[in-house]
Amino acid sequence: MQKQEGKAVDITKRSFMSFLWRFIAIFLCLLFHIGLISCSTSEKPLNSKAVERAGGKYIPKADIEKMTKVADQRIYVPVYAHIYYGGDMIYDLTTTLSIRNTDSKHPIYISSARYYNTPGNLIRDFLESSVLLPPMATLDYVVSERERTGGSGANFVVEWFSTDQVSEPIVESVMIGTSGQQGISFVSEGKVVK
Repeated sequence: MQKQEGKAVDITKRSFMSFLWRFIAIFLCLLFHIGLISCSTSEKPLNSKAVERAGGKYIPKADIEKMTKVADQRIYVPVYAHIYYGGDMIYDLTTTLSIRNTDSKHPIYISSARYYNTPGNLIRDFLESSVLLPPMATLDYVVSERERTGGSGANFVVEWFSTDQVSEPIVESVMIGTSGQQGISFVSEGKVVK
């Protein structure tokens, strides 16, 4: 009788261990898939809704060509995809480009928001076509800290125009990074270059 009880305990123990290993394997597979999904998401979904969040709308090129420009500017905005510390160590940063229409009565049109890396190569233009930015609205684009192509000398070039006399927009970038209990954030103002 004791041998049968020992075998029953042994079989129960093996069944439990088998169940436990299967549970661990399924759990690890689930974590792996969740990790893949979260790593594969880029900033595109966030940035694809930037115009909608701002209450703006895309304007067809044919309509833009018919407009009479009263004012226009090209603004250079320094940004930092990372900064250096401790000699050669890199601290990755998330960048938000903020384009603010400061005029309370008239819209402005944003014709480009081009992102360049440190050597001056175009990474991408965030705009497919010109965007009408309503009075007092803000258009913003995010470059994730995971996107390391910009480097420490990255920049945006933003071009805008208006069909009425307007107050100049404010164009700036906000950089932020966190690592453990350390955090850093700072702002960089755009400069009119044309």
